[in-house]
Amino acid sequence: MLKRFLGYYKPHKKILVLDMLASLSVALLGILYPIVTRTMLNDLIPNKQYNMIIIAGLSLFVLYFIRMLLNYFIQYQGHMMGVRMQGQMRSEMFRHLEKLPFSFYDNNETGKIMSRMTSDLNDIAELAHHGPENFLITGITIVVSFLYLTSIDLWLTLIVFACVPVLVFVSLTLRKRMRDAFRESQAAIAQINGSLQSSIAGIRVTKAFTNSDKETEKFEEGNAQFMGARKNAYKAMGQFHSVTTMITDVFNVVVLIAGGLFLYGGKINFADYSAFIVSINLFLGPVNTLIRFMEQFQNGVAGFERFVEIMETEPETDSQNAEAVSRLEGEIEFRNVSSSYAEGKEVLRNISLSIKKGKTFALVGPSGGGKTTLCHLIPHFYKITGGDILIDGNSLKSITMESLRKNIGIVQQDIYLFNSSIRENILYGRLDASDEEIVAAAKRANIHDYIMSLEDCYDTVIGERGVRLSGGQKQRLCIARVFLKNPPILILDEATSALDNATEIQIQKALDELSEGRTTIVVAHRLSTIKNADEIAVVDNGRITEQGTHEQLLERNGTYAKLYKQQFREMS
Repeated sequence: MLKRFLGYYKPHKKILVLDMLASLSVALLGILYPIVTRTMLNDLIPNKQYNMIIIAGLSLFVLYFIRMLLNYFIQYQGHMMGVRMQGQMRSEMFRHLEKLPFSFYDNNETGKIMSRMTSDLNDIAELAHHGPENFLITGITIVVSFLYLTSIDLWLTLIVFACVPVLVFVSLTLRKRMRDAFRESQAAIAQINGSLQSSIAGIRVTKAFTNSDKETEKFEEGNAQFMGARKNAYKAMGQFHSVTTMITDVFNVVVLIAGGLFLYGGKINFADYSAFIVSINLFLGPVNTLIRFMEQFQNGVAGFERFVEIMETEPETDSQNAEAVSRLEGEIEFRNVSSSYAEGKEVLRNISLSIKKGKTFALVGPSGGGKTTLCHLIPHFYKITGGDILIDGNSLKSITMESLRKNIGIVQQDIYLFNSSIRENILYGRLDASDEEIVAAAKRANIHDYIMSLEDCYDTVIGERGVRLSGGQKQRLCIARVFLKNPPILILDEATSALDNATEIQIQKALDELSEGRTTIVVAHRLSTIKNADEIAVVDNGRITEQGTHEQLLERNGTYAKLYKQQFREMS
């Protein structure tokens, strides 16, 4: 873990070295005041060297001005080094998140992921700046102060430093408790961020169902958990700080008593005793700095552990022999395919079916039967646990995921649109498309006229998740996006089930045109929309229970016929 963390300093070695040198210079300049104090008390004042007193004072003033400039460099450039490291980690995390499988996002809330990318990385940036500075410089300062104090009086120094093992023991004992408490606190922050993100994203549903009290209750539960975790963290931190501060206060008492006895016994003169009392802060200063730093250290360590946890999550990877393909023909075959969730629950069992190039294959059946999962296996969103899927006679495992997905277009019930312009949302289908191609795709999706009626036309920003558009307009934009992509394989996953009948009829015309010449897999709730499919399969409880054309399935008078007759009665 430490080696991995230190690796992020490599691109910033120059600024790190300069920061350490500046910090070391600041620490060494700090020792000048007690040295000058001792010299004045022992030499300059008794010998009435007033000119030297003035010169020494002015020299200190100049050196302290230099120290101010060094402190500015440390605070500015040191923090910027931490920010650059944070930016590097954030970029790595984002690129890694882009490679993670669907299963990761099934099990992790967006808000929690955001917490790791923001607050956790911010804690790491602070540790990256202050960590080396505090550990290295305070260590050097403690050694230098020890040597200087021994030059004043060896035995008095040894007596004072005898308290150090007690401080180290107590610090190590209490640090573990504080580390565990801060880990719990970081998890609680992620929890409340996840709850907050979910509540804000669903605010329209909350208002529609007048459930603001319920959302407030859920939020307060997370808020209470967060406050409880912070309470434990601050309790542990309070114990650490209070006990260690008491021990450092004891240092002053020891200096006062032991030094007084030494002065009384004539083993040290008054000037040296005064210089020793002033100089003991050279030691206590860095010790107190380390004590104050422990909270920041624990936050940074906990944040880096959570960062590493994300980075060590296995990304999607192509098979060793996978090759990129150009444009597929679109012939699909399932051979005894099974699929399970991570917890071992089997979703599909021994699915075998064949979809010819350019044909339309419909999937119907009860909710939760496995229709959407079957569709998600074609673009390799989830791994199969048994059997194989072939496209154009080639195993899915032999095709790189990127090239496979470039050949597949998906229109779902739950449309995701970005908070950007209409142009950019359509362009997502093929980023190198020209404006003419974007307009052509919009016309084919029957949304061009509506876009041109807007004040900013294709440059109109549609809001988060397309909130400024109707359900039908969102679907048309998604269809335009797929028209632009022009894939040989098309998946329509209940694309019109959330629309009213009039809008559905209009959208269905665009979908019919979109399906022409493509291998199309349709998941349908309304069976009237798939009557003309080349073949229909009923998926129930992870198995295909019936398969055939619309007429053939009606003749069998099985599940499909019952579903169709039921919907027909409801429509009439």
